[in-house]
Amino acid sequence: MKLGNHLKRLRFDDNNLSQEALAKEVGVIRQTIISIEKGRFVPSTYLALKLAKYFNKPVEEIFYIIEDNEN
Repeated sequence: MKLGNHLKRLRFDDNNLSQEALAKEVGVIRQTIISIEKGRFVPSTYLALKLAKYFNKPVEEIFYIIEDNEN
């Protein structure tokens, strides 16, 4: 399983918010936002909640589980 997200779409929906600006808002560096968006980093619960609060969305509307296709 992997963790997917809608961060990039949410940033663009929020007046083309930059990765740098979002990072500052939630107290991380830009590379963290890049890594989350690309699925290379799973945020802590604390960071996921901060992102949800910033976008005024439930965590489930930002992050979702991608199931592996096992045969």
